[in-house]
Formats: sequence, C-alpha cells, structure tokens
Amino acid sequence: MRYRTLDPKLIIDTAERLEGRVAERFPDAGLRGVAAELVSLSRDLAKAAQALEAPIWWLRGLIVAAVVAGALIFLFVGTILPLIHISQADDAVQSVQGIEATINMMILAVLGFLALIRTEERIKRKRVFRQLHGLRSLIHVIDMHQLTKDPAALSVNFKPTSHSPARITNAADLARYLDYCSEMLSITGKIAALFAQSVNDDVVIDGVNDIENLASNLSRKIWQKITLIDGQSAAQQPAPAPGPASQAAPIPPRAPER
Repeated sequence: MRYRTLDPKLIIDTAERLEGRVAERFPDAGLRGVAAELVSLSRDLAKAAQALEAPIWWLRGLIVAAVVAGALIFLFVGTILPLIHISQADDAVQSVQGIEATINMMILAVLGFLALIRTEERIKRKRVFRQLHGLRSLIHVIDMHQLTKDPAALSVNFKPTSHSPARITNAADLARYLDYCSEMLSITGKIAALFAQSVNDDVVIDGVNDIENLASNLSRKIWQKITLIDGQSAAQQPAPAPGPASQAAPIPPRAPER
C-alpha cells in the first residue's frame, strides 16, 4: 500500500527541500518567500486532509437521535391505522385519507433521513473547498513570479525600458528559476490530491482535478520558456573547430599530358 497512496510526510519533505534549494540559489528573490509559504501550506493542508478521514461522530449521533425521535413521534401520533377500519363503510373515506397521509409522511421521513445522512458529506465537501481556495490562490502567486521571466531578455538585441522589471540575464539561472516554479506547481497538485484521497466524493474529485489541471497548464507554459532558453543557449555556442580528420586532403598536382 506504500506506493498506492500519497504520503503527506514525503510531500512536505519535498517542499522543504525545494525551499532550501531556492534559498541557496536565489536568497534575495521573492520566490524564496513563496517557497516558504508552500511549505507552511502543505503542512496545514496535510493535517486538514488527514482530519477529514475520520467520521464526524457528533453529527452521526445527532442523526441517530433525530431518527429515533421521529419514529417515536410517528408511532405516538398513531398515523398507522388498523386495517379493520377499512372494512367499515362509514370510516372508509377517512381510512383512505389516513392511509394517504401515512404514505406521504413515510416518504417525507425517508427523504429527511437521506438528507441527514448526506449532511456529513456536505460538511466535509465545504471544508475541502475552503482549503482548495487557498491552494488555488498560491498557484496564481507562483505564476505571477514567473510572469516577467522572459527568455527574450537573454537576447543581445534586448533593450529594457525605464519601467522594465528586474531581469535575470544568465541563461542557466533563468532556467533554474523557471524550473523551481514548475516544481512548486507540481507540489500544489499533489497537495490537492490528498483531499481526493481522504474524501471519496465526486464533487471533491472534480474540484481536485480542476486544481491539478490549472497547475499543469501553467507548468506547461513554463516549460515552453525553458525550451526557448535551451534553444538560445545552443544557438549561441560557437561551432566546434574542424579536426584533422575533417580537413580535406590537398589535391596532388596533375601530371602533364604527353
């Protein structure tokens, strides 16, 4: 079962390791604070997801008490009429009305019971979406930090204006910065998956899938930038000098014709 479920501890360890890498390479960048916030959020959400696995006992006790009280009231009022009243001609109409009222009350009681049963599911669903809202906001914050990291700034023809943001002019550092952003987005998707693992609910699973799709789409844009950086780096490298084997041998002089 180790490799069939997500381990929250390993996700937190990965986030902490990523924070250390960002702090070592970009100690003064705002991305370091975002990485620290990701670690804090991963700890909080891991605890929240684990708490959702346990049933809400006080709610279940309240449901059982409500069902028992409803059954006692139902029997006390005496809505279930004896069948002998149906055979009496004078009470036939009243018996039919009583049976109809009994059937309606039974239907309403069943619907009310089902509504009480789904109350726990709705409460957990509300808690999940409250946590996912904060995770979605963090994803957009990560995207804002990579927004101005444009590979075009590495071009020799690039001329910044007075309103241009601070740029990373080193291709390796820029690629590493974008790679860190992509890793953060991947971790957010795994944190969201913890809730789908804890709460078996179709609505929750759809919400988690939306978070994962958002993170994947933004990560795909980041990797497009990394591909452009790799392409520019390869184009700027000088061509290797031809070796002795690649040099053409001198053509010997042609003998004069006789």
